[in-house]
Amino acid sequence: MTSQKATRINLFSLATPQMRAFHLTWLAFFVCFFAWFATAPLMPIIKGDLHLTDNEVFNITIAGVFATILARFAIGPMCDKYGPRITYTLLLALGAIPVFGIAFAWDFTSFFVFRLLIGIIGASFVITQYHTSVMFAPNVVGTANAAVGGWGNAGGGATQSIMPLVVAGVVALGLSQAISWRYSMIVPGTLMLIVAVLYWKFTQDTPEGNVLELRRQGIEVDSGKLGGWGVMKTAAKNYRVWLLAACYAASFGVELFVHGIAATYYFNKFHLSVEDAGFAVGAFGLLALFARALGGIFSDRIAKFKGLDGRIWMLSGLMMSEGIFLVAFSQANFVAMAITTMLVFGLFTHMACGGIYALVPFIDRKVLGGVTGIVGAGGNIGGVAAGFLLRGTGNVQFCFFVLGCAAIVCAFGALAIRFSLRHKEAEQVLYDQAIAQRSITATPGSDPAMA
Repeated sequence: MTSQKATRINLFSLATPQMRAFHLTWLAFFVCFFAWFATAPLMPIIKGDLHLTDNEVFNITIAGVFATILARFAIGPMCDKYGPRITYTLLLALGAIPVFGIAFAWDFTSFFVFRLLIGIIGASFVITQYHTSVMFAPNVVGTANAAVGGWGNAGGGATQSIMPLVVAGVVALGLSQAISWRYSMIVPGTLMLIVAVLYWKFTQDTPEGNVLELRRQGIEVDSGKLGGWGVMKTAAKNYRVWLLAACYAASFGVELFVHGIAATYYFNKFHLSVEDAGFAVGAFGLLALFARALGGIFSDRIAKFKGLDGRIWMLSGLMMSEGIFLVAFSQANFVAMAITTMLVFGLFTHMACGGIYALVPFIDRKVLGGVTGIVGAGGNIGGVAAGFLLRGTGNVQFCFFVLGCAAIVCAFGALAIRFSLRHKEAEQVLYDQAIAQRSITATPGSDPAMA
């Protein structure tokens, strides 16, 4: 069967299943990220309302990303077995329950449990990357993965700025802050339910159709007869998967840590207000709107001349730059310098995330769900490890320094990724075929945006 994967990204179109998947994946991911970190910028308020200790706040921060590890391991095989459409719809609908539920938390234990359950929606990233990976051809898949990942990740930045404003709006209606943060959770929960309906109604699993229907017709999809946990077992035997997971731990793991603790860091160290601290950290998250896409675009461009090796070299350079500026951020003692260095290391962090998932589709096409799940889980493992480091030391500044050093180490680890000559030649053939197909299907006036 001739591949129907898109060879260009027509950014302002919803006419094809590929572009509908493109836009609804980033929208779903944005909403999930918004809900996932909705309580983070409100923690100074929540801490006072529930009378939480510093250690309890650290434990809540860890809980927010811990459940995602197991969820990301499980969600990849689910995509292979049931397709991303069903998987994403269920995650959005069921994930909204603990988002609403956290508004009814009455003490540390109840808040901790709801926060742990909310962490499951962080697995949305795996579905997002899986869906675009099966919809777009090798010449643009890196760009597609990075763009939807970045625009989705921006939800983590948006929630840092928006949720304090939502609380302020509820307070303006005459309610206390202690009650207002609870009412504010209606916003992310409702958004998740709305997007669940849109995803079910307007997407399909692959360019050819839905996975379950294709299998009933005897048509083999990417994972063939492997499916389920067989995909995960095969992916786990590939050392490249674990090196990319380590890189993701030192990039996306850093991003998680910043979203979870940086607002409180600015509040305590630089005495910013809750709103100002939220805006500062929100700027870091909103870099994902373009920076992660840049990582994917550059990876696709360099692959045109240097193939898979070029993608690896670029990733290593991004990880090194992230580490250097993260160390600089950890040593900043003035708020202007802290924000400046945070934005610079944030730029490279988001680009590195894009570069990683520009490589993921080329590791092993037959077990894409397993590869995507393991690498994605690596990011959360990094976030949890940072949380335990913080809990053990109680020093946020030192944690940022250690994370910067870890990123530098992973920059060298990325260079250890190798592909056989046969693998590179096979991928080059697919890349050339995609370019040829794009030339054939090109029409005057078509939108080449980001392609």
